[in-house]
Amino acid sequence: MSYSSNQRSNFWKEFWKYKDLLKLLVSRNLKLKYRRSVLGYVWSVLNPLLTMVIMTVVFSTMFSRNIENFPVYLFCGQLLFNFMNQSTHQAIFSITSNAALLKKTYVPKYIFAVSKITSGMVDLLFSLGALVIVMLVTGAPFSWHCLLFPVVIVQLYLFSLGMGLFMAQANVFFRDIQYIYNAVTTAWMYLTPIFYPVEMLPDWLRGIVTHFNPMYFYVTQFRDIVYHGRLPSFDLLLAGTATALGMLAVGFWCFRKSEDKFILYI
Repeated sequence: MSYSSNQRSNFWKEFWKYKDLLKLLVSRNLKLKYRRSVLGYVWSVLNPLLTMVIMTVVFSTMFSRNIENFPVYLFCGQLLFNFMNQSTHQAIFSITSNAALLKKTYVPKYIFAVSKITSGMVDLLFSLGALVIVMLVTGAPFSWHCLLFPVVIVQLYLFSLGMGLFMAQANVFFRDIQYIYNAVTTAWMYLTPIFYPVEMLPDWLRGIVTHFNPMYFYVTQFRDIVYHGRLPSFDLLLAGTATALGMLAVGFWCFRKSEDKFILYI
């Protein structure tokens, strides 16, 4: 399915027209997440901190001897993977959970999946405050390279958006996708070097992870600029950008191709 320049122009006009709805949905998602919570948005910082402490206690005896400043190393991977995992899981239900609205009025269907991924990104940005706290407490050095974190966040956002769009449309026709995806993301987490160095993997598995695991591209880039204080390699940047744009194109194409049939299944 290819788009002419006129179709692309119409898409962006439509997207701009409904930008206020997107803002409203993102705000609603964040408010619902912390509804009836005394601390509210503070949990965006506390929750990843508590998870990091637990994981550090569990895995430090196995891996900390090989990794300097294990809490920061762990946190860099944990934050990025949690964002991708949680936001795409929420996006799966973005169409089916809004069936009543979609049956009553016209709203761009993709806007619901976009709102889920975007609200997840806002949560991630809040969570970066927890990373700063951990770096201060552990005495980790700060480098000007840390200012480059948006480069990685944008890549991961586009990748997650493509994944979210793909999963949202797939769930309309095949409801078992949510259970399959749970199993996939569990295996995906263990195949991403979040709490262990990738060098610990056997050569054949390390080659698969470093060449075909998208989260490896983003976690490693983020660690380069925050943990190591250096620029990521050009090959890693290229792989991460190409994967993000490729996933976005696939997700968007599948979504637009099947969205006219949603009304028959939701």
